[in-house]
Amino acid sequence: MQDRTKITKTQPDAATIAAQAELATRFRITDGTDFRLSACPTRAAQDCGLEKKGGKRRLYERIGRLSELQARLYANGEWSMLIVLQALDAAGKDGVIKHVMSGINPEGVNVTSFKQPGPVELAHDYLWREHLALPQGGHIGIFNRSHYEEVLVTRVHPEILENQKIPPQLRKSPTLWDDRYRDIRHFEEYLARQGTVIVKFFLHLSKDEQRKRFLSRINHPEKNWKFSAADIHERGYWDSYQDAYEQAIRNTAGPHAPWFVVPADQKWFARLVVIETLIAALEQLDLQMPKLDAAARAEMKKARQQLMAEKT
Repeated sequence: MQDRTKITKTQPDAATIAAQAELATRFRITDGTDFRLSACPTRAAQDCGLEKKGGKRRLYERIGRLSELQARLYANGEWSMLIVLQALDAAGKDGVIKHVMSGINPEGVNVTSFKQPGPVELAHDYLWREHLALPQGGHIGIFNRSHYEEVLVTRVHPEILENQKIPPQLRKSPTLWDDRYRDIRHFEEYLARQGTVIVKFFLHLSKDEQRKRFLSRINHPEKNWKFSAADIHERGYWDSYQDAYEQAIRNTAGPHAPWFVVPADQKWFARLVVIETLIAALEQLDLQMPKLDAAARAEMKKARQQLMAEKT
């Protein structure tokens, strides 16, 4: 990843600090009881008092702060962070990863893109491959799509269940989806108790904006590689996906694993919301660089003396 951390550091004023805090919490869902996706905006920059030029500059400036916090996380080696990115096609998941994480030390970050499961994955339970990709202590793991596909795509296309190694009487259970929501809640509660900070983002894109981005992929040769006829096919299930996301967020949002429904029609704004959210989550850990004990300091002093005594 490109190193963009060498930025002149300025102390933000009180108004800026307040604005940063608002972006980190404004779109957070910790109790999905009354959640309605239709009530969530896909554009919000103007309501937040932001414009594109200033927002992009602010994103660039905040990359340095995220890099600093990630270095502390890595040095401590105990806490970890799991970032879940979910969205409909063309909402900008890859762009979020590219721009928000551009200043991060790649040694401490792992991105896993979950594609359609293959034969080995289908022979295991649906959370198996997520377990294998979880971040170790000190690391940040990014799930580009995730275990939520099993209550999103699979719910919209229940015929997918036929390929999973699930006994028929369980596969056809009327409580299947409620059971999966409960499984996911328990999975995330377990991770939180093990020291994994979980932040889940749904990049909320409008149908009209998706149409414009699909057309851009078709009309610009340099973007043709992004186009997939499957994306157009899935667009036909728009309403079903909206309902599936609403149900997933409603049933799995919690204080230990909040959802952030990020307005995604403006890419720069979505990226700014994500970076402010990650910064706030890491700042809450209040991590500091590890301090050496007396024995380690003595060893370091001895090593310094030895190195200084060497002839150059």
